[in-house]
Amino acid sequence: MDVVTLREYCISKKGSTECFPFGEDTLVFKAHEKIFALVNLDGDLSINLKCDPAFAIDLRERYPSVTPGYHMNKKHWNTVLLDGSVPDKEVFSWVDHSYNLIVGKR
Repeated sequence: MDVVTLREYCISKKGSTECFPFGEDTLVFKAHEKIFALVNLDGDLSINLKCDPAFAIDLRERYPSVTPGYHMNKKHWNTVLLDGSVPDKEVFSWVDHSYNLIVGKR
């Protein structure tokens, strides 16, 4: 997956906005002013996604490229290294999961 495809998918979510509140190397996507995805643009492409705690652990056990959220609450966030080891369809479903967790809290 490349950053353009990832960005297009994230920004297509209803009510989604993008910004750079943490500097030019971290692209942040929000829904209703709440963060649902952070994309690392410096070095290896990765994304931080909010995740149900039990599901987060399951993903970490199944995929070596999924680790506890970098600089985030490790119970509720995963970092996914987008190195091609996880199919794009899976990553998109995890973006949906993160988005739905945020939107559902409104």
